[in-house]
Amino acid sequence: MANPFILTAALPTDLGAWAEGMRRTHYPIERNHIHAHVTLFHAFAPSLLEELRGFLPKVASEFACPEGAVKGVMDLGTGTAIALEARQLLALRALIADHFHGSLTVQDLHEPRPHITVQNKVTKADARKLQASLGPVLAPWIAKGRFTFPALELHRYCGGPWEKLGNYSFRGQNSRF
Repeated sequence: MANPFILTAALPTDLGAWAEGMRRTHYPIERNHIHAHVTLFHAFAPSLLEELRGFLPKVASEFACPEGAVKGVMDLGTGTAIALEARQLLALRALIADHFHGSLTVQDLHEPRPHITVQNKVTKADARKLQASLGPVLAPWIAKGRFTFPALELHRYCGGPWEKLGNYSFRGQNSRF
């Protein structure tokens, strides 16, 4: 599908800045076109843009910021990610998936494992080396406990870089997840 839309969860400022630093250090520079994020949906069809622009602000206005926590390292084979626990975010994702049922790609039919990719498209040896070193680096984030995702972000895939189309800050009172 040409130029699909990607829906992500924005990270809180402190965690996002730290993850950006990790990406700058460990992600191959020629492939590092986007900011640190948590992908919720990989590919909405271009024909869904107006529906996304109408539905996402309503969701964000109804719901409070979903909580998450850093859990540890995730092995991506030829990359490394920070594994997250994000039960509330996944419940919100399920609500969005239900709304767009029938329009989701095969990849987006499955519930994702929430994570922040900090390295990708490297050798398995390089990935394992980074993974082995991350325990002490992640310890403060794990100890910190819960954080909140401040917003949903809508992007258009542009063959590598993404074009940001919308930021929908959570501002509702509904915390039922």
